[in-house]
Amino acid sequence: MSDNILLNLGDEPRFNEIQTADIKPVVQTAITEAREAVAAVKAQSEITWANTVERLTDITERVGRIWGVVAHLNSVVNTPELRAVYNELMPEVTVFFTEIGQDIALYERFKTIKQSAEFDKLTSAQQTKLAHDLRDFVLSGAELPSEKQAELAALQTEGAQLGAQFSQNVLDATDAFALYFDSADALEGIPEDSLAMFAAAAEAEGKTGYKVGLQMPHYLAVMQYADNRELREQIYRAYTTRASELSNDGKFDNTANITRTLEISLQAAQLLGFANYAELSLSTKMADTPEQVLAFLHNLAARAKPFAEKDLAEVKAFAADKLGLAEPQPWDLTYAGEKLREAKYAFSETEVKKYFPVGKVLAGLFSQINKLYGVNFIEKTVPAWHKDVRYFELEKDNRLIGGVYMDLYARKGKRGGAWMNDYKGRRRILSGENAGQLQTPTAYLVCNFTPPVAGREARLNHDEIITLFHETGHSLHHLLTQVEELGVSGINGVEWDAVELPSQFMENFVWEYDVLAGMSAHEESGGTLPRALFDKMVAAKNYQRGMFMVRQMEFALFDMLIHSERDAGRLKNWQQVLDDVRREVAVIRPPEYNRFAQSFGHIFAGGYSAGYYSYAWAEVLSADAYAAFEESNDVKATGQKFWQEILAVGGSRSAAESFKAFRGREPSIDALLRHSGFDNAA
Repeated sequence: MSDNILLNLGDEPRFNEIQTADIKPVVQTAITEAREAVAAVKAQSEITWANTVERLTDITERVGRIWGVVAHLNSVVNTPELRAVYNELMPEVTVFFTEIGQDIALYERFKTIKQSAEFDKLTSAQQTKLAHDLRDFVLSGAELPSEKQAELAALQTEGAQLGAQFSQNVLDATDAFALYFDSADALEGIPEDSLAMFAAAAEAEGKTGYKVGLQMPHYLAVMQYADNRELREQIYRAYTTRASELSNDGKFDNTANITRTLEISLQAAQLLGFANYAELSLSTKMADTPEQVLAFLHNLAARAKPFAEKDLAEVKAFAADKLGLAEPQPWDLTYAGEKLREAKYAFSETEVKKYFPVGKVLAGLFSQINKLYGVNFIEKTVPAWHKDVRYFELEKDNRLIGGVYMDLYARKGKRGGAWMNDYKGRRRILSGENAGQLQTPTAYLVCNFTPPVAGREARLNHDEIITLFHETGHSLHHLLTQVEELGVSGINGVEWDAVELPSQFMENFVWEYDVLAGMSAHEESGGTLPRALFDKMVAAKNYQRGMFMVRQMEFALFDMLIHSERDAGRLKNWQQVLDDVRREVAVIRPPEYNRFAQSFGHIFAGGYSAGYYSYAWAEVLSADAYAAFEESNDVKATGQKFWQEILAVGGSRSAAESFKAFRGREPSIDALLRHSGFDNAA
């Protein structure tokens, strides 16, 4: 057992050697050893940073890293066997970390360090980490009586299990759906590359013809391009009823999961002395109160709604006049919107996509990062979890900074969406055989782009390029940190409503011609993106931006309102809350059967509970940060300042302080309104 790969994870895991059968004994062994090590920490009479805080970091990092690898694999190469062991072990892992957070002896040792003469000798990053740790002890229930601690621990364990089940239900409901077609007659209007994707999906099952599923590349291809209206409605209905009582005979229904998750969240918050879960969530964020967040969201929704109404009226008129759709339905609007875009701006997404092979896009992305920060990406061959995964090391002046795995394409058994997670963070190791060494960070970057088919290189549409830049921004936040305390290096310790700042900031560069041209090569001519086509894209940049913004406000308001509920008896009315929000802000009213909430993984399984507003909140910061580049004549110098004041410091100081250090002032919403086209009357 001692030589098992999971117990001896190195700089990069040997994924090819990880066996599902080994996971349970390895995780249990790691937890047992960790408990013994924690007991040894508490048995020491002397209390210092090194023998308490640093040692506990060693202990929890080992367990966290092992479990992180297991959780990552469960997300990207899900199998029944892996899922079973993951679900079996999750309560044990949750209990272990809950025990640490509630350990009054550890809490007292940390408080002793805070009150000792040693505290003044700690670095600012160490002092910040200690402050976060003390706060987290309290939020974990360390100050509660033992019976309340047990109640909180049980709630946290059940909540973790419900979150995992929520994600698995969405994945299973997505993978369970398929339509098969012998010919392409019913798929008229869908681009050739998407048809090839459908054909490859059928071939993978030993079938001829075409298979259409609900993975995002499949769904968007139908909704955006399919002339067959019945097919669009069929796919729309299947997608919007996933993981509900209306699909798969209710086998994967998340309805009860949502209600119970909300009940657990409220109970946990009230045990800790908060009125509701939103107050608990905001206790570690930039925003101060739920009321402040709700005012921000209502204000932004009010500003955007006139533009959204104008967007909708325009697409409805076009659908009626040009497409014969007198009363366009939700499953018509994406299709009609694409046709209107083509007519209004004289280009299509299909035309743009032909210019962006994934290899050129990655090279252009890396080139832009080099211009900003002077770092290089070098591809290395390392064991990975799938043949499509690529691994890159970041270096500057021949010095290793960190590494990133890129898993870009959608496939069966892989959770939908796009995200960045980390394998390990930057830290200076102070003891043991590696004492004095610097541990460099490693990130996972995961997307669900249209996969390559028929031996042809994958090509990305502009939205996919934006997503790639977004997730790379998260990765850079993690990789370019210069803090050496694990708890506040990289993304660790950063307020959740500021964590989207570096990611949304990176999206702006996808609207610069030199950047896009540098990553383009037409699939037939090899030519770069024409300036005239780019100008059309820019003209269309805020096309239907109003509808997009009110949709985001719908999600964020729903999230904040249900988590602001103080009365447990009213928690079952979450669908009514969503309906009320839609009446206020939405311009498109979905059909009665729409079950959006049952697949809203961000807030019910993805860590954004009472935090979905973060996207809009951080977009104010990111737009204002990018405005500094618009105002500057020296991109390199501005990039270096952004690195040093935002990325490098991680969570070692507040996001508000970091932003002010970069911009020299408080953030302003003006840049966001200007970039969104909302600074003019609708």
